[in-house]
Amino acid sequence: MKKYILLWSTQSLSTLGSGMTSYALVLWLYLQSGSALKTALLSVCSYAPYIIMSIFAGALSDRWDKKRTMLFCDLMAALSTIVVIILIKTDVLVPWHLYLINAFNGLMNTIQQPAGEVTATLLIPKEYYQKTSGLRSMSNSLNSILTPIFATALFAFAGMEGVIAVDLITFAIAFFTLLILIPIPKQTSEKKTEESLMRSAAVGLRWLFEHRLILLLILFLAGINLVASAYEAALPAMVLSKPMGGETVLGMINTCVGIATLCGSLLATLLPAPKNRVRVICLTLFFSMSTENFMLAFGRNPLTWCIAAVLGWILIPVMNVNMDVIFRSTIPPELQGRVYSCRNTMQFFTIPLGYLLGGVLIDEVCEPFMSAVLADHPLTRLFGTGKGAGAALMFFLLGIAGIVVCLAFTIPLKKFDWRDPD
Repeated sequence: MKKYILLWSTQSLSTLGSGMTSYALVLWLYLQSGSALKTALLSVCSYAPYIIMSIFAGALSDRWDKKRTMLFCDLMAALSTIVVIILIKTDVLVPWHLYLINAFNGLMNTIQQPAGEVTATLLIPKEYYQKTSGLRSMSNSLNSILTPIFATALFAFAGMEGVIAVDLITFAIAFFTLLILIPIPKQTSEKKTEESLMRSAAVGLRWLFEHRLILLLILFLAGINLVASAYEAALPAMVLSKPMGGETVLGMINTCVGIATLCGSLLATLLPAPKNRVRVICLTLFFSMSTENFMLAFGRNPLTWCIAAVLGWILIPVMNVNMDVIFRSTIPPELQGRVYSCRNTMQFFTIPLGYLLGGVLIDEVCEPFMSAVLADHPLTRLFGTGKGAGAALMFFLLGIAGIVVCLAFTIPLKKFDWRDPD
């Protein structure tokens, strides 16, 4: 486990640096434009290549050397960060620069992600799958806590230059640790090297359609991701616009998300294996979807918003851990690159759609609608007045949508009683 722990810790540190840069750039763009749609396009551009190319990236990942693939993608992402700092220093940075850079980084992540998934499987003994999945969730949670705090502080005192400098330092630590200290076991499979790229991708799709439980779980998460990405588009639009909101309050909410997921990660790591992991996945997602969005819709102050964030996210790591164990235990290691990439395309294609839908509905439908509502109308008593009221209405609609998605998939999933293999 020592090699995996070293890889996990340094890669998590690098992820923190990258997250700080992304967070600071979202703040910069929303404060510059005041548009939820323009800000959401940052995430759309990140995910678009991920969705389009993922199905082929897994086939390539199963062929290529995992270590070299991860190192190359990390290096390209660092170079794109250097481009950002050059554009800032020359005072020519505009939104379309960020869209192109995010698209490039999304492509690198598309190639790296399946290589990283297979690497984790090769380094982790099977009996540690649940605990290491909890560790990954814990590091993601810590990053969620620290990213808004560190990014906001650095942005205030050192500007984007300071944020990007920390990003590059964390990249260097992770890059050279992987390069020098972590050997990755090689897989030997002659058949996959003889397959064409299209045939290799088809193998992953065929496996998924032959295993209905995995396919249903992927489609379930696709529906949840549609709602969650629209939530991500709506949150800054509401919090940065409300009288009791602002950058600090947005940072507080994101920190509460991180604290909640950290507690959930510790819970997932310590809990014994449940009797029915599918049931746990359904119940945790239903709880999340039926609490946070409604509290954000009706809440009028930072305390309510922070409580909503805690309730909405505290059980998500438990869901992720159970999902991860099912996937790693069911999918053969020699097929994981291809199957995970097909999963990425099917599960994550709704994320850019959700960001676009959220941005368009807020800017073009919900905000204009709420601005036209009379001050004494029942809707204003529910969602408030002024800029941000439309985003609050959007959260109400997302709460309803999340419950519908959960009920639609829980019914067919009830017949599956998945048990851990011996």
